[in-house]
Amino acid sequence: MLGLRKVTEADADEINSNICKTSGCGWRKHSIFWDLPYWSTNLIRHNLDVMHIEKNVFENVFNTVMNIEGKTKDNIKVREDLAMFCRRKELEKNANGKYPKANYTLDKNGKQAVCEWVKNLKFPDGYVSNMGRCVDLKKYKLFGMKSHDCHVFMQRLIPIAFRNLMPTNVWEPLTELSLSFNDLTCTKLKEEDMRRLELEIPEILCKLERIFPPAFFDSMEHLPVHFPYEERIASPVQFRWMYPFERFLRHLKKNVGNKARVEGSICNAYLVEEASNFCSHYFESHVHTRQRNVPRNEDGGVVVPIEGNLSIFMYPGRSYGTAKPRPIEGRELRAAQTYILLNCDEVTPYIDIYILNLREQDPRISDADIDQMLDNNFVEWFKLYARNPSNNVTNIFVKALAEGPNRTTLSYPMYFVNGYKFHTIGHGTGRATMNSGVCIKGTNYSENASDYYGQLIKILELEYPGYPFKRTVLFKCDWFDPSRHGTRRHPNYSLVEVNQSRRFNRYEPFILAMQACQVYYVPYPSLRRAQTDWIAVCKIKARAVAEMPELSKKTSSMLELAFQDNEINLHQIEVVEDNDLGLLNDPNGGDIGSDVGDDEFESEDEIEHVLESESEDEDDDEDFADF
Repeated sequence: MLGLRKVTEADADEINSNICKTSGCGWRKHSIFWDLPYWSTNLIRHNLDVMHIEKNVFENVFNTVMNIEGKTKDNIKVREDLAMFCRRKELEKNANGKYPKANYTLDKNGKQAVCEWVKNLKFPDGYVSNMGRCVDLKKYKLFGMKSHDCHVFMQRLIPIAFRNLMPTNVWEPLTELSLSFNDLTCTKLKEEDMRRLELEIPEILCKLERIFPPAFFDSMEHLPVHFPYEERIASPVQFRWMYPFERFLRHLKKNVGNKARVEGSICNAYLVEEASNFCSHYFESHVHTRQRNVPRNEDGGVVVPIEGNLSIFMYPGRSYGTAKPRPIEGRELRAAQTYILLNCDEVTPYIDIYILNLREQDPRISDADIDQMLDNNFVEWFKLYARNPSNNVTNIFVKALAEGPNRTTLSYPMYFVNGYKFHTIGHGTGRATMNSGVCIKGTNYSENASDYYGQLIKILELEYPGYPFKRTVLFKCDWFDPSRHGTRRHPNYSLVEVNQSRRFNRYEPFILAMQACQVYYVPYPSLRRAQTDWIAVCKIKARAVAEMPELSKKTSSMLELAFQDNEINLHQIEVVEDNDLGLLNDPNGGDIGSDVGDDEFESEDEIEHVLESESEDEDDDEDFADF
């Protein structure tokens, strides 16, 4: 339409330059892709690299907030441009001829708090690499972070890291940016959610433009605007991003034995590997090969079904570590037996019979009284009911369940279930990982109700008498207070935090291992001691488990390569009026010295070189559990 010519045509440079100047389009040539017959109707002409874009956006945000010398986008030259292009009088030179500190950057104490916080962070096994080794406590910065580290920090840790260190008008847009990336990288997407994000992401960027200087925004900050459209037309990001390719490139580079013949070494090793894998399919079953390795967090596979067996005895799970005999009796035994009976699907008809008997005896009995009677008397009633021949309870597993477990249990330090790896608190002490966080939904769970969060104290395997063997595993947990005084949820961003000094006031320590989901707890970096009681809660998804529409099945494909949430959580984006922005200078901060951030900006060629070398740098080549 503009009359641009190809670079191979005569006078292309002169004609295209004149068109560019007169029309102001910015295009300097006619792309050769338009010669393709399908290019004009192609819905997606560029597949944006979500992995590296997210990494670059995170580094831009983090380096500016942490005021990293040479990398921050808030320096003296930026302030000079700010006086020309923006109306931010509070950030201009003061009477002393210096620029005041902005409220979107941290001072020395704040940077120290963030670095020490990152140094002491603990995550579940296989979730992310050890970020503590990336901390420089002398210069108060992070170095050597892989793309997956930036991925987790951007989506999970930014709302936590800056919540108590930055003003609300700065923290909220950063949190909304973090949550938008989290929504964009979910494994399951809905078209209406993508259309909502198409409207919300420009609003978030506009809010950031009102806070950060113009030099903060380059092409990387603009590209997230196009993500929702791409995902709506194409597919979720796990089928298109760079993590599997970077991982495979690292695998190929490891095979280089002769650096003088790099390509030949890779080809030779690849052919040997392919031939070995082909031959391994013909080995006998007892021969261990790479194709038969047990995957991470293997739960033991499918249990062989027995006719009449109960669900609590057939759920797959694998204990690990030295088993120690442990007696169970008294109050603890009663709590364990009650919980097992009330949460076994095959016992539900007998619970209904018991409740019906209670209502016949007292028609005015309340639901609270029924719950109390179930906790106090159902165990004895069910034992007598199963022993009575007239009630026709013939299932040997139900009868054994009614009689109760043996009085000696086995205690384990570790257990694999539901794709998770659980440690007890005692076993995890002194380790670089945290695998003791437990989450479960309440009995009367609803969308407005809170989950129950706790820490794993004991892993107990209970065995019931009689043959065949009947075993079930219980988690004994220390639960945090689920009321509003002990658990709270952010009304707009769905951020959950618990008060670690408050505990659940009822003695219900047990859950079935099959019901457990894993969480990890993160303290807030803060300069005020009053904030130390509250810790943030982060749920995680089991490795290599994808929730598919209308069915749930396990897969060990590319889903292992990066952390993703299953579904999008709805977040309310705050609309900020012009008069609600507030001042951007920090009244308690100092000035920007002439020695901070006074380096020359990188040229476009240098920036392009950095972007091209990122994918060659193997950002994500190391395993995420490389401690």
